[in-house]
Amino acid sequence: MFFMESKLLQVVADFPAAKSKHVLPTFSPVLVQKAPLSSCEVCVIVPVRNEAQTLVHTLKALLHQVDLEGQRLDTKRYEVIVLLNNCSDNSADIARSFAEQHQELELHLVEMTLPPEQAYIGRVRQLLMDEAYCRLSSIGRKRGVIASTDGDSQVSPTWIAANLYEISCGADAVGGRIVTNSAGRAELDSYARACFLREVGYQYLIAELESYLDPDPFDPFPRHYQHYGASLAVTAEMYLLAGGLPSVRTPEDVAFYNALVRQNARFRHSPLVRVTTSARQTGRTNNGLANQLNEWTKMGQQNQVFLVESAQAIETRLRARYNLRKRWKAVLNGSVVTLNQVAPLSDTLGIDVQWLVQELTQPHTFGQLFEQVEQRMSYEGVWDTRFVHVDIEEAIRDLRMCVSQRRK
Repeated sequence: MFFMESKLLQVVADFPAAKSKHVLPTFSPVLVQKAPLSSCEVCVIVPVRNEAQTLVHTLKALLHQVDLEGQRLDTKRYEVIVLLNNCSDNSADIARSFAEQHQELELHLVEMTLPPEQAYIGRVRQLLMDEAYCRLSSIGRKRGVIASTDGDSQVSPTWIAANLYEISCGADAVGGRIVTNSAGRAELDSYARACFLREVGYQYLIAELESYLDPDPFDPFPRHYQHYGASLAVTAEMYLLAGGLPSVRTPEDVAFYNALVRQNARFRHSPLVRVTTSARQTGRTNNGLANQLNEWTKMGQQNQVFLVESAQAIETRLRARYNLRKRWKAVLNGSVVTLNQVAPLSDTLGIDVQWLVQELTQPHTFGQLFEQVEQRMSYEGVWDTRFVHVDIEEAIRDLRMCVSQRRK
């Protein structure tokens, strides 16, 4: 049976979640003509552009999946869609050879040459995730999982099973822990490598502090801080509610995470879900890891200090977000908000109190509200003058003190 476009559109119309006010902004063209198996629970998407050196490793990792007890995962429970776009190397030949040798894997290869205005990772990942959504919805899998990785990454053996586990525990979306391979790190400029490792430690400490000061019951500690395309999973129904992957060039994964937050999605930063990716310094986007590594290298050459938000600023913002969340919940439960009640909070955030009162009375999700608050903070500029950025080593030292006081 072939998966024709007319059938696809009817499926989307019949999918229960599609009857809400949230609909995918556009329907991407059908990529795979073969219909999904009725047993499919996970649709893995892999954007590929000139990944000849790593693609076999990526596909082997997806082939050799096991459950959380170490038993071979039934390959009929998931499928893999690889979109090879605008390749000038032999990535397509490698993918076709792999598919021929491993026909037990439900592997769909799509080759496409996109026009220059669409040949960017945001559009390619959008095409793939839209396709995965439509395929899962066609077989009634509202809680079916769209799972994204990259052509230079190798998922862990339990990657699919761990994502399914987190979804079964109630998560709407899951960010996996992404680590770089040791060989790639060893080749980095010493200053870039030091910056990278400090950045990881800094972000981990923020994630831990967040779990103490503004805890999320669906994302408890231990947790990490990453929600990027190399390991990002979402249910079909939440993909629809979030409006699909935003039409941005990059970073499309961060934009999608923000869209999920606006919907109050139950997002899990799972330490069980792991991926290893390259530490290459020749990237495919202007905002990816490769670009950041190059920036750190240049900073080292110019003797620039790596400046970040201070521990004081982070702690103040997290406490304020927690208090704002309590006030938002009170308003939802019928409480009347007054200027006097909100004034201390608006002063902490450095924003106009009347504006904040007005926003609290609007029909926002908390994610939408706090996004508006952060934009207002940037607009008014009080926060940035109050909290100057500091050397990352100083910030790490102070954050360690903050979290050590709260660890049980």
